[in-house]
Amino acid sequence: MASSQSPKLLAGGNPQIAKGDGDAPVQAYIEAMPNWKGVIARQLDDLIERVVPDVRKAARWNSPFYGVEGRGWFASCHAFTRYVKVTFLNGTVLSPEPPGSGKDPDARWVDIAEGQFDAAQMELWIRQASAQDGWHGF
Repeated sequence: MASSQSPKLLAGGNPQIAKGDGDAPVQAYIEAMPNWKGVIARQLDDLIERVVPDVRKAARWNSPFYGVEGRGWFASCHAFTRYVKVTFLNGTVLSPEPPGSGKDPDARWVDIAEGQFDAAQMELWIRQASAQDGWHGF
């Protein structure tokens, strides 16, 4: 529910969330996402909690991050105008690799448009990514 306390929405409907550790800033991010983008983020968060019971969460750079203690961060997401980008920070170890790639030689991502969340594929990637060493950047 929107209020005067709701986070500001940046370009593409991405919530501006203060840096923080734990579930609370991630939930604030998800709650602030507009419409179908919030649905995708909720599906992702619920799936990660189910598949990775000891998941660590944090918000950095207006994005939720997911990790495992001692192994680093394995995934993040970010809202854009036409999709939600789910980045696997150790994506090159996944099979099949997610289709998106860029400057970071280890990261791979998938752009999820409205109604396109593939829970089975996402679960496969989450299981693989969370079992591997991730990004230790913060």
